Amino acid sequence: MGLLRLFIVSMLVISYSLSSELVLSGSVVSDNQKVLTSRNMGYVKEMLVSEGDLVKKGQLLYVIDPIEVNAAEQMNQNQLDNIMTNLVRHERLYAKGMVSKYDLENLRLAAKNQKQMLAISKAQDKYLRVTAPNDGIIVAKHLNEGEMATPGMPALVLTDLDKLKIVIEIGESDLSLFEVGTPLKVQVPSVNFETKGSVSAIIPASNPMTHKFRAKVSFDKGEKMIYPGMFARIVLERESK
Repeated sequence: MGLLRLFIVSMLVISYSLSSELVLSGSVVSDNQKVLTSRNMGYVKEMLVSEGDLVKKGQLLYVIDPIEVNAAEQMNQNQLDNIMTNLVRHERLYAKGMVSKYDLENLRLAAKNQKQMLAISKAQDKYLRVTAPNDGIIVAKHLNEGEMATPGMPALVLTDLDKLKIVIEIGESDLSLFEVGTPLKVQVPSVNFETKGSVSAIIPASNPMTHKFRAKVSFDKGEKMIYPGMFARIVLERESK
């Protein structure tokens, strides 16, 4: 009996020495999260989405009141009209030798520049209607109808659910076990999901507080409803030294 017990223990030790697992905790993130902003200043005329809404590429998200853009366009049109009136008069006077060619060329250049300014103003109309650049979910909304949209200020945050990854932290002592392409087992316990994945990136800068390195793990979620922020578990099967 004693020999049998010793044999079983020996086999377990040998089995463990041949292979072991490293389990790391991680978090699901989107590798394609966009902060949507406005290219024009103006009041939000219509806000067509809310937080949590699933949207499709090209879907209209919000509309900016055209008053500010129309005012700029009208101002440029008025300035061009004045320049063109002055240019016609100078061409008549130049034909009679009453103004210099230098003055005439300056007016022609001013007319050319003003036409370009007017064209730019008219092109701004298409930016009054903000659409989704890709499929995703609205995870944050910073503007409502009637509020002022300002260029560069966040309006909506759109997260792409088709480009999910898992972020993990790797201790210094285990870093040598990982490289880009290392195969891993991916688990998302809350939705009873398990699949295969691989290391897609290792960020070569450690957290000075924990002395751990961040890495990203690619995986295919298939049709499973997995969202950023979910807890994930990464398993590396390794040969022990």
